[in-house]
Formats: sequence, C-alpha cells, structure tokens
Amino acid sequence: MAGMSPLFRRSTPPAPRDRLVTLVRKPGCHLCDEAQVVVEKVCGELGVRWEQKDISQDPDLHERYWEQIPVVLVDGRQHTFWRVNEDRLRKALTGS
Repeated sequence: MAGMSPLFRRSTPPAPRDRLVTLVRKPGCHLCDEAQVVVEKVCGELGVRWEQKDISQDPDLHERYWEQIPVVLVDGRQHTFWRVNEDRLRKALTGS
C-alpha cells in the first residue's frame, strides 16, 4: 500500500482517545444540560476527551452559534445542535 496513490488509500480515522468533543452551551439552558448528559456518557465510555464552552463568555462562539445552542463539535467541526443523538455521536467518534 506504500506505493499506492493517496487517492486510493483509505484514511484511518483517529482513535477515540485522540478526538476532542466540545459542548458549546450557555447558563440556564435545559437542552444544554440534556446534551451534557449524552456527551459525558458517550465520551466516558469511549475514553474521549471533552470540554464545554460558554457562549456568554466568548463573543466569537456567541456570534456563530447563539441560535443553535447547544452545539456539539467533534475535533472543532460542528457535529450537531439542539438535540444530541447518542448513537450518532458514538458513530462519529468511532467511525463505525
């Protein structure tokens, strides 16, 4: 496979432990609390690092996401907003 064109090589998805999930939220948001439960569960089971960011403390995040809170990012890219589906998040993190 070493001599194979990059166009035909399959890229190996990052291992779950190398991923980062970011929950973008705001205070007093019940959907954010529900999303956090799902993120904590899935990330805990898979050994994925996760963080949360508060849009009220970050003008750039507020500008970008204020209508979609909560927002889940996987490796800095938007994965979902409003409701977090456990199976879909797990699939995004494991590639299967």
